[in-house]
Formats: sequence, structure tokens, C-alpha cells
Amino acid sequence: MWAQFIDIIRKYYQDDDRIKLCNSYIEFESGEHPILPLDGYKFLRFSSKICGDGTVTGYIRTVRHIAQTIFGLRVRPWTEAADEYGFYDWRDVHDSRRSTIGDTAMTPSHFAGERSDYPILVLNDKLFEVLGIVNKGRGLVARCNIKSGTRILCEKPLFLLRGTPDELLHCDVASKLKALSKEEQRQFLSLHNNFPGKHSFAGIVKTNGLPCGPGASTGGVYPEISLINHSCIPNCHNAWNEETQRETIHAIKDIVAGEEITISYGRGGPASERQAFLQRNFGFNCQCELCTLPREELQASDARRILIRELDEKAGDPFTAGGEPLANLWSCQALLALLIDEYGSRDMALIPRLYYDAFQIVIAHGDEARAMVFAERAYKARVNCEGEDGPETKRAKGFMQNPRSHLSFALYSKMWETAQNSQPRNIDEDQFERWLWRRQD
Repeated sequence: MWAQFIDIIRKYYQDDDRIKLCNSYIEFESGEHPILPLDGYKFLRFSSKICGDGTVTGYIRTVRHIAQTIFGLRVRPWTEAADEYGFYDWRDVHDSRRSTIGDTAMTPSHFAGERSDYPILVLNDKLFEVLGIVNKGRGLVARCNIKSGTRILCEKPLFLLRGTPDELLHCDVASKLKALSKEEQRQFLSLHNNFPGKHSFAGIVKTNGLPCGPGASTGGVYPEISLINHSCIPNCHNAWNEETQRETIHAIKDIVAGEEITISYGRGGPASERQAFLQRNFGFNCQCELCTLPREELQASDARRILIRELDEKAGDPFTAGGEPLANLWSCQALLALLIDEYGSRDMALIPRLYYDAFQIVIAHGDEARAMVFAERAYKARVNCEGEDGPETKRAKGFMQNPRSHLSFALYSKMWETAQNSQPRNIDEDQFERWLWRRQD
């Protein structure tokens, strides 16, 4: 789709002398000279301050409109004048621009001229390719470096199914297959089956199906997402969007070109529990880098994961949240440090839920100042894992903007009551964190 977008931009502005095509990007010679890289994975934002004759405003609006017709909700308009800010910070944006401009010597040419003047555009703009993975069958592998927070896939299921006994599931799938196109039928039948036998369709669903959200009784099977293999320390997160009826895949770590794209099939806890769950539900023994650690290191990981589960239960316990809120809040902080230690990243799917737990604890005692901070952190973590269009992302954003709209506002007490915008100013990061988690001496 990125190649299509670039081609439309090129044709739209082919008679505009202020728009130039360089070896690796399109430059708009207006305002701060915003650029569009020819490689879509390098794009972070298209923006400029209004300066000079102001024509850059028209360019930005037109490019945004064209992008929205192609990419839909993946395009996020914003303006600093309304205290809105782009998703990526400026350091990343400037690094991306330097990388794009520095790829090749700048040899700008105006759009007028023969088509041979233009570089060849790659039509396959997917960030991944399907390859055979040793001991795993097929899987998805990154074609380029992918930044944490990037949406890699947004896919409609071939069909949705409820969990039923194998015989009924087999018949249900057979019925749904008749409604699919020949290509969709081929995609389903090409998926691996870890449960061969009389009810083969049921085996394919059990091997490849993903639930439509945590604890859902309905699941979906997908042409490409179902090819993503499991890891107990995944680099991506899958999420079901009930509003769009699509499954999304977001990078939760920086992924390097050639690295396999992985998700978790939904079980934490120590290795013995994970292995039993995966064997029972998906029909395989996990051989990921965590499960194959030396014995002592695996035991240390198991200990952390058991403690993670205990702290998670304490942090979300509504009974102690009323009488011992400080203990609950400190459990959240301890859980955060432990998660980062175990998973090696701040962008895992457990983080937004942790911040939401902390939000609920403080807002239930009237603390709007801290609630705003925790809601904002939950929102940003949700964006990274599920995108701006995720229902839980929108919900977190609403609480960030108005903490007292939560049903638990001052539910237990007002002993921590603060105003929304009363966060401390002019203090360093360590002091702010101590204030946030109520660790002041």
C-alpha cells in the first residue's frame, strides 16, 4: 500500500515545481521541507511548522487526505496548537529523516520527465515475509527493522467459531468453508494441523485459532496471522478489535530484519505450566529461547513469573484496595520492575493493565493528579500494543482526559484527594516517580 500511496503523491504533484523526487524520498520545498521516504518502514510523521508563504499547510492537508483514503485509521492527524502531539518523539523523527536522506546522495529531479527517471518502487510493502522456520513449519520473518509500536498486521478472520466438541466443530468449519472463495479455502487448508485424525478441520482450528480477546469463547482463523508462531518472550502482541472485527499485530520490541515475528498464545506462569497448556491446547512443546535456557536460568525465570502472578493478584485485589491502597499501589510498582526484568521491555502487553490497576487504586481514593499520570501511561502503552483505534486505548484516553469519569472515583474515600493538574513541577525523574508511587519519606 505504501508504494501505491507514493505513486499517487508523485502523479498528483507531477507539475508542481516545489515537489522534488530524490533517490530515496520525496521532498516538499515549503515550510520546514517535510519529506516522504520511498521505503514505508522509514516513515514516522509528515509535518511542518507554518512559515514562509504558508503553502505547506495545503501540502500537509492534501497528503493527509490521500493517506487516509489508503490507510484509514492508521493515519493520526494532530496539531501542536491544540496541545496534540505525534506518536513518535522528535528524536526518533530526526533520526529517521537523517537515515532517509543519508541513504543515497541527494540527486533531486522534478517530476516532469520520462518514467525511467524515477526509481523502481517495491510493490510488496509488507514488513514481513512467510518463510519456513526450523522445527516450526511456516512463520513470519521481518523484512526490515521494525520499531516497537508498529502495527505489522490488521487482518479480518476467514471465519469466527465458538469452542465446541471436535465433531461439531468439524461440521461447523465444513459449512463455513463453502462460503469462502477458492483462495480463502486454500489458505485455510494450507494451515498446519497438530491434531490429525477423523476431524481434520477441527484440528486445523485448534492448532491455528486465536481467541477474540482474553477469555473469549469465540475465536478466529486468519490467512497470515495464524502463521505467527508462539514464544514465551514474544516480540509482538495480538489483540482483537471488537469494533472493526479485526485482529491486530503490533511490535512490542524493536525487531531487526531477519528476526522471526512471534506472539504469546496466552499463558504465563512457570515453564511446566506453560508447556502443559501449549501441549493440551495447541499440540506442541515450546522450544523458544526462554524454555531452552540452562536449568538454573530457567528456574530463576520461573521464580520471577510466579512472583509476577502473585503481585498481579495483589495489585488488582478490590478488597485490599479499599483498606490498604498503599500496599496495592506498591505491588503495582514492584510488578512493573519485575516485568521489565523478566521480559526486557517496557512495551509488553501486561504494562497497560498494570498502569490501569494503579489508576483504579488512586482514583478510588480521590487522587486525580496521579490518576491522570497513570491513565496517560496506560493510554500510551495501549497505543503501542493495540493502536489508536483499539477500544481499550480509547477508553484509557477518556480516563486520561477526565479521571473522575471512572465509576470508582472516590468510591472508597477522599483521603488522597488532589486536583487533576496538581502534579509537581521542576523536579527530576526520580523525584517524580517517588511522588507518583507515594514513596516520599
